[in-house]
Amino acid sequence: MITVEQWTGREASLLRSVMRLSVREFANRLGISPRTVSNWQSNQESVCRPQTAQILDTALSQCTPEEQEAFRLRLAALRGESSVLSAGEATARPAPCTVVSHKFLPVYLGERLAPLYAAAAPGTPGPGGLEQRMLPADHRSALSSVIHIYACGVAVVHVEEHQRVQSLTELALWRYRTYLKDPVWAREQLAGLLARHTPDEDPAELQLLPQYVLSAYELRDHSWTGSGLDTALQLLATPSVLVNRQDPANVVPLGPGVEDAKFRGGWAHPEAVTFNGGVSRGVAGWSGVAYHPRPGERALTMSHVVALELDVQALWALSSHVLHMIEEGRDPVMPTAYGWRFLRSAYFRLTTSRPTETAQHRVMREAILVTSELPDRLRAAQDTLRDSNP
Repeated sequence: MITVEQWTGREASLLRSVMRLSVREFANRLGISPRTVSNWQSNQESVCRPQTAQILDTALSQCTPEEQEAFRLRLAALRGESSVLSAGEATARPAPCTVVSHKFLPVYLGERLAPLYAAAAPGTPGPGGLEQRMLPADHRSALSSVIHIYACGVAVVHVEEHQRVQSLTELALWRYRTYLKDPVWAREQLAGLLARHTPDEDPAELQLLPQYVLSAYELRDHSWTGSGLDTALQLLATPSVLVNRQDPANVVPLGPGVEDAKFRGGWAHPEAVTFNGGVSRGVAGWSGVAYHPRPGERALTMSHVVALELDVQALWALSSHVLHMIEEGRDPVMPTAYGWRFLRSAYFRLTTSRPTETAQHRVMREAILVTSELPDRLRAAQDTLRDSNP
């Protein structure tokens, strides 16, 4: 049995990480305030009260053997006790890998998308049940680029690129540098299509602003095992911890040895949520999803993750449009077919388990929805539309 002589914010945050619980879930499990859990992350050196320490002791004792072993290894790494680590764990470090990057750039255009929807090829509805069609795009460096046109008035540009990098810091730099270019490229693609299919309108007046870029990463060729693989997926999902972004036009590495330190310490983001299926592993964070499927195993494919993310981004853009109108003091008005009942239906489909859904698919869906906070936005937009258009 593992014992912790003194519980601080560091040990408490580490326990939540290995238990793979969100702040609220961990607080509910312990019977404490979510604010206390958040304070542990921001005040790593703070010493827990004796009563709280007893609660944490109990939580640790109730962990699975795998969780207890992960806690022991990561705690030893934090304290510099490398002698207790296995050879595979002790040598976890930055290494070359191949990553397939999926970027999603959504924008709400409403009824102005109708001509594009009519001209696009039929697509298969995703888990949100949203009707969509597809048009090809032209991204010079991408393996593929497609514009998904949703009947509800949203376009989501999907760009798939393959990258071979020497470190995850190198990938993070590439990612943030392309974020300055890809929204501009996506706007030009949409403006060109609108000009072609709607000659009476001036695309320059449409204010096409794909504002949010979310990525999903598939980790392929690599040499990590055990907690090294866990750390790599965490860094893939939250690359901001590796770079300095104070000047968006000149993103640089955060500093020498930062990535090495993350691997040595078995770093995990406190807000990230893991989802595993057999030997396959995944991490969902606010800035993206990282997934490592194992060939030959019965696991989710990356196509399942992409399909969910496309619908999540489409509904995010739609709900953001509704809430933005409220912020500007306007009553939101939507076509009857895409009012509050439409949002209620989409919310139900995304948050309700299906009889044919596998356990792997369920945990992946729940992890992505929790970290995206989409369900809360859908409920807020639904309530707003119901009040404005009963």
